[in-house]
Order: sequence, then C-alpha cells, then structure tokens
Amino acid sequence: MTGSTCNTNARASSGVYWCESVTQSSNAANITIHNVPRPVLTVSPSWTSPGDSVTLTCSVEPPSAGWRFFWYKAVPEGSIAYTYELLAGGTTGTEQDSYILHGQTHTAGYACRAGRGDPVSYTQYSRVKFVWSGGVNPAASLTVSPHRLQHFSTESLSLICEGNSDEWRVKKADEDGKRSICPNWGEMTGSTCNTDARASSGVYWCESVTQSSNAANITIHSGDVILVSSVHPVTEGHSVTLGCKLRTENLLYNVDFYKNHKLIPNPVRGELLISAVTKSDEGFYKCRGRKSPQGLETLTSAESWLSVKYPEEAASSSVFLVSLVVGLVSGVLLIILLLLFLRRYRKSEASSLSRSQRTNQSPATDHMINQGETKDGHYASLLHDESSLPYSVVELKHLKKKEKHDEPDESPVYSDVRIPSAAGKSRCAAEEETLYSEVKPRNI
Repeated sequence: MTGSTCNTNARASSGVYWCESVTQSSNAANITIHNVPRPVLTVSPSWTSPGDSVTLTCSVEPPSAGWRFFWYKAVPEGSIAYTYELLAGGTTGTEQDSYILHGQTHTAGYACRAGRGDPVSYTQYSRVKFVWSGGVNPAASLTVSPHRLQHFSTESLSLICEGNSDEWRVKKADEDGKRSICPNWGEMTGSTCNTDARASSGVYWCESVTQSSNAANITIHSGDVILVSSVHPVTEGHSVTLGCKLRTENLLYNVDFYKNHKLIPNPVRGELLISAVTKSDEGFYKCRGRKSPQGLETLTSAESWLSVKYPEEAASSSVFLVSLVVGLVSGVLLIILLLLFLRRYRKSEASSLSRSQRTNQSPATDHMINQGETKDGHYASLLHDESSLPYSVVELKHLKKKEKHDEPDESPVYSDVRIPSAAGKSRCAAEEETLYSEVKPRNI
C-alpha cells in the first residue's frame, strides 16, 4: 500500500475488492484473477562430458491436452536476469514435451514454455535450469584456489575468471537452484572473486554477456576432514591422486577411501593413487580417518564427484584417422572410375577408327602388298589373308653381266599374278585362272 494505492503481486486472487476508511466505503468490484501456469523444466543429465546429449523435459500442471512446447536458451542480461533465445527449429513448437540437445560442450542455461489455442495463449517461462560442464573452455575458464573441490567453512578461496571477455561475473547456484552473484558472499576485484565465511556449497561458474565458463561443484564443509580432489575433469589415461586433509593440518591415521559408498582396497595409507584413469573410475569419492592410531572416533569427509574426460588428442587422432580412411577409399574409387572411363573411351575410339578405315580406304589401298626378301633370292608378299587378297610371286632369274646394254636379256622374268576365287568357287578353281605377265628388267 503506497498512499491510497494498492499494488498487487503474484499472490493476488479472485474476489470482491473495495476501498474503505473509518467512516465510509467505496463501491465494490468483483475481480477474477486468471492464474497463468508456470511449467517446470528438468534436464538430464545435469552434469555432462563434452559431446554428450541432454534431454530437456517441460511439464505443465495440471496436465492437459493441446499444449505445444517451446524451447529457449537463456542469454545473460545484467547480473541476474536472462533473456530467452528460441532454439533452432522451434518456432512452431513441438507436440512432445521433451527436446534433445546433441553435442553439448559447455555450461549453459535453458528454459521452456507452452502454448495452445488460436490465437495462442502462452504459459509463463519456466525457471532457468543449467546443464553443467566441468571441461575447460579455452574462451572462458574458472580457476579455484586452493585447487580442490572441498574447502573448510573457516577458510577463504579465490575464484578466478579467465578468457576473452572484459567483464566477468562469478555466479553460484545452490542446491535449490537459487542463483546469486559474488558481491552477496564475497568481493569481486577485476575478474577475481575472493570469498569470505559467507560462502556456501553450490555450483560456481564465470559468466559474461556472451559465454559461460566451466562449472565447479564446490563443497564448503563444516567438519574436520575434507577430500582433496581435482577441480577439473581428469583426462582418461592420466594419473590422479586423492588425499584426505585434516583441518588442524595434523596427520590422519588409518585413512580409507570410498567410491559410491564402497571401500576401495588401497595399500597406501593417506592417499589414493589411480595411475591410469578410465571412464569406469568416475563416481562419488570420500575419505575416512582417525586423529590417532588408537583413536575410536572416525572423521569422514563429504563426497565429491570425480569426472573423467576423453583425451582431446585421441579424439583428434580418431577424426584424422576417419578422414584419412575416407580419403583413401574415395581416391581408390576415383582411380577405378577413371580407368573404366579411359578403357571405354579407347574402345569407342578404336571402333570409330575401324569404321572410318573400312569406309574411306580404296580397294587398291585395302590390297596393298608388302614384300620381303627370302634367303634364296625370291621375293614373296606378306599377306594378311590368303583367301581374300590377291598376291603375286615374283621370281628373278639369275642374270649374266654383259658388256653391252643395247639388247635386253633373252631370259625374261615372269610374274605370277594370282586372282582370288570368285564367290562360290573353290581355291583350286581359282588357281587355274592364273595370269602371266612378262616383266623385262632394265639393262644392268
């Protein structure tokens, strides 16, 4: 109530409203408040490794038919507020109340709302829910000092933002999803937030207008023992050491480590060494120890999640190997296709040339005779096909050298010219039609 004005909030309900003083009352108004439902968004999983798929689910209470669901990415605006950017392909909404994000690589916030009818009547936006990624993003990263996930309630820590942004905000989301900024529980100096005793457990991350860093699920422990573990995911194949730290800095005795509440056999007391981490080593770890060797009182730390990521160099090698194989196969197929094309082209050229020769060559050219010399002085034609081509046998008589060249040799040379048989005649009949011509050599 401000002066004579009453400003309502979301708690207002339907009813009869009027103004009243000590002496008089105003007219009354029967006001109906139509409550606009707010859907509830859930994300699964909430913690991811780079490349994981995430399912968003939007539910409206009370459930009813006819809703279409719209999905949004939460874009930071100011210290706490967010605007909503419609996800790709979601302009008309979906009939299903779930939406899958493929290849999630970094921390990001999401929201949903529902609508139905014509014109469309929308619900409120859901509260923003985050998908957390512990993997370091080169463009935006959070460093925690001291470098561990668990801290004693009496110690301070520094949260350092690094990346290509001029203005960072360190934020925290508690177990209920309530968000707050560094000035509420620490002091922001440049890109570093130094906390004090007001810091509490929650997920911490750095945020600018355009991007978010990796997230760290930090536990502020009021007990006397904390687990010492890595803030960032451990690369598969690398080693990691978990420790158990006492608040007083004294040595703990009979220290045991547990994974998902199961005791881990460990010959080394005081720390747990995993020499080559695999994906199966992911889980919740805690430690337990005693203040003295004979002490009966045990001190147990809180649990922290150990995250394992796939090595980036192996992922790059896998991509390179796949690309190499695809390239080689494509190259071989291209060569095979080229050879087949050339073979077909040559056959086509040979066929065209053969047809051209048969069409353009004269009978005289077709029946060309090539002659070669034999050992006995005779010359014979080199024939391609005796049955179809005419041929001649030229026999040169031995000539005596004369003094004079006035008279020709008395012994002429005869050339036996044989004509191939006509159609329907036998070879023998063809030989009977031999023609003889006299070849007179010139005087030597």
